Amino acid sequence: MSEDHHNNNDKINVVGINVLKQNGANVDEIVRLLVYNASVEFTAYYYFTNLRAHCTGLDGEGLKGVIEDARLEDLSHFESCIQRIYELGGTLPYDAIEFVRMSGCEFLQLPTPTTNIQEIMKKCLAAEQGAIVNWNKLCNLTIGKDPATYEIAKDILKEEIEHEAWFLELIYGRPSGHMRRKYAGERPHTHKHSRQLPDHALSDIT
Repeated sequence: MSEDHHNNNDKINVVGINVLKQNGANVDEIVRLLVYNASVEFTAYYYFTNLRAHCTGLDGEGLKGVIEDARLEDLSHFESCIQRIYELGGTLPYDAIEFVRMSGCEFLQLPTPTTNIQEIMKKCLAAEQGAIVNWNKLCNLTIGKDPATYEIAKDILKEEIEHEAWFLELIYGRPSGHMRRKYAGERPHTHKHSRQLPDHALSDIT
């Protein structure tokens, strides 16, 4: 956040922020984590798109659908953060390159060889497990102090836990109770936070 922007926020009486501070919430840290998590979800969406494209052969065809569900819900997670960031006086970085680098998602680059299905699944699993840690931190930071952000974080966390279970099943045969989404990008827990994304037709725009 720029110094000028921060100063402008200090001059405005923002009750939605003031009450959080009265609750004991660390608003600056909440905003920092929201922006960071948004960068991870945005970049993961890109990398999952690339990983999915390299799922070849019969095994790859089966994996594409699972990655598709996960990647479109990562887009929903990114969209779910945006309004709350600005409500809390934050902003997304003006430089897209800075935003992507912030995520630390370089580990999601294609494996060697690029169509190694097992390695692609392991990368997807690592991404989902990292996201669980990230959103759990935000849940712990906001519970009982910032109900609006907590609602977003715990809904995203639920979907990330489901994604982890999918890839654990694919790699290790650990049953996940996985029921396929009704349609790609269904986002059963976060759809209310990303209403700007169309229902049912989300995959048509990607």
